[in-house]
Amino acid sequence: MALWGNKDSFSNLTGTVTVDYANKIITGSGTTFVTAGISTGDVISIGVGNTFGEAVIAGVTSATQISIASTQFLSGSAISGIAYTVSQKPIYTLHDTNYSSTEIYGVDAAEAGLAATTNYAVTHAGWVAFQDTYTDSNGRTRYKHEVLVAASADKNGFGGISTAFDAEDDAKFPE
Repeated sequence: MALWGNKDSFSNLTGTVTVDYANKIITGSGTTFVTAGISTGDVISIGVGNTFGEAVIAGVTSATQISIASTQFLSGSAISGIAYTVSQKPIYTLHDTNYSSTEIYGVDAAEAGLAATTNYAVTHAGWVAFQDTYTDSNGRTRYKHEVLVAASADKNGFGGISTAFDAEDDAKFPE
């Protein structure tokens, strides 16, 4: 199991999920976990805006069932028929209250270059967390960020990332 991959989110996910807290099982309805390419170590975020929390995937049993390593970072509320996303962000960010799932992006070299003159300018390609905003001496809003995992660019960008897998960050880091 890797500590991180290179996908902000899997774009080919379908259906909804239900969580069985007692058995650490997530059952999908209309899901395609296997063909979507989800695997051990990926992070599932449940609910719009991560409403119900996140969990690390421990195994993919079938197209409609996955096991999770822990329910620790889920809300504890009943979860049934809820939308979800899956990413390959660094798993150590789940327990760190300094980060939320909506603030962590896989930024490839091309995206970093295009963002260089914007408020979202980053110092390096890789997994980047945005933590806070402030106003500089010229009255411009700036975004504090931290490179969690630096990545060098290859011919396909950040870790071979495919643009089909990083649409989640396009508002801040366009291709």
